[in-house]
Amino acid sequence: MATLRASAFVQGGCFMRFRLPVVATATLALIAPVVPATAAPPPEPLVFGACPADIAQPFPALTCATLQVPVDYRKPAGATLDLLVTKHAAKAPSKRLGALFVNPGGPGGGGAAYAGTLTRPDATGFTRLQPAVLDAYDVIGFDPRGVSHSSPISCADPSHFPTPQPDPDAPASRDPLWKLWGDYADGCGAKAGALLPHLGTDNVARDMDNIRAALGEQKLNYVGFSYGTYLGSVYSELFRERVGRMILDGNIDPTPRDVWYQASLAQAPAFEKRFTSYLGWVAKYDTVYHLGTAVDQVRANWDKTLAEFRRTPHGVVGAYELLTTAGGVMFSESNWIAFTSALSSYVVGGDDSALVDFAAADTSAASERFNAIFNAVICVDADWPSTRARYERDAARLAKVSQFTWVNVWAGGGACLDWPVPNHTPVHVSGKGLPGILMFNTVGDPSTPYAGALKLHKVLRSSVLVTERDSGKHCVFSNSRALVNTAANDIGTKYLLTGELPPADTSVPGHALPVPTPATLKAPITKVPLLER
Repeated sequence: MATLRASAFVQGGCFMRFRLPVVATATLALIAPVVPATAAPPPEPLVFGACPADIAQPFPALTCATLQVPVDYRKPAGATLDLLVTKHAAKAPSKRLGALFVNPGGPGGGGAAYAGTLTRPDATGFTRLQPAVLDAYDVIGFDPRGVSHSSPISCADPSHFPTPQPDPDAPASRDPLWKLWGDYADGCGAKAGALLPHLGTDNVARDMDNIRAALGEQKLNYVGFSYGTYLGSVYSELFRERVGRMILDGNIDPTPRDVWYQASLAQAPAFEKRFTSYLGWVAKYDTVYHLGTAVDQVRANWDKTLAEFRRTPHGVVGAYELLTTAGGVMFSESNWIAFTSALSSYVVGGDDSALVDFAAADTSAASERFNAIFNAVICVDADWPSTRARYERDAARLAKVSQFTWVNVWAGGGACLDWPVPNHTPVHVSGKGLPGILMFNTVGDPSTPYAGALKLHKVLRSSVLVTERDSGKHCVFSNSRALVNTAANDIGTKYLLTGELPPADTSVPGHALPVPTPATLKAPITKVPLLER
């Protein structure tokens, strides 16, 4: 699950937001569990052909199909919506093992394009999924309901969120921010009210099983990242007899009844710990950045910068934007060099232009649609506090240990207090009757903390957990070349090809961190989207 509503970090793979007629609020009633997909007529076989231009152009090897699924699985003969499904066909049909579904996370990540990200060679010929996997599997992506090409929802004009946003920590900002997010929730009810009750993870899992059936596959093989681990867990409970080989990476604890609220609370101290590790990396390269030779010195420069932007925003960037950007940078090391160069330019050279450009919020329509579906899923999936006082009491406690607490209150579920439709009964994940499942997690993951992986591992009794040591990156398997962990990739590839798990829980060394040089400060500062993890 990704949070942080800012800049380019709300899009892409392996993420969980660090945080963006009307009926009763989500804490007042429950929607009855819907009937399983097997109660509906079997779907028509998928026919793959040309893809939409925004997928076909970057990923010409993909083909696309559309599948109609029920809006409401209690009424399988009623209204339908269209899901976009993509396929990267197995390169060696004689070695084909089946279809491999992928989900990048979110909630709200577009899986249709992500199938292309995992299969497209880079300039060196490297692919994130190893060639043997691409030989053996049709890699299947899909945009979940409400996402991108699959009946996307919107709740407001992108200008609904001011730039800069109010200071997330200031007591004087509380009323304006609760109103900002309450009005956003009202907008979701007004613009997407008919679909909102049906956007939970339980229905996404049923959609996924319909895609499996339309492909003619007896089993669902699956690789899910971040939020995708929750989707995989829910699928495994609803359709346990259809689970094939399943990899879950960047894991969410599914056990609390208020799963997403607890996930949001757990993130704040985890991001602070990861940020401290980042400061240590900066201190190691003081000859490049001149921000200090010790963590405390670098932190002092960061705190001074944050205080200055808090006191007087620099154009569209204030404390809210700086904090969300810093949190987004913690997901992986892809942006450490660029972000630190921008920070150094401001602290050492007095030039704020690069830092402002880097931290400016993404105010595009696509960003708002992502924010809409993110909230639509987490607010309807499970229970949320029914009073503002509960949020503020928990935040005040965590703010003593993490600077990321208050910004996460707003971006990580602020709309759920006033959500306009009731939440579903959360699916109880029991882990019963499942084949062997392979899990990955870094020990210092800030977005899906390691404690959550241990909880899910305990629930999924047939699972084996592979831990990346000495690492705080979000997710482990099938990274880009710059961040690849070859030991993890080899374990995952062997499992996908043979079904063989490590004999016991194990660990792998951390991947290499970036190494800046003095020339770094002279290079153009460019953000890497989170998709490029």
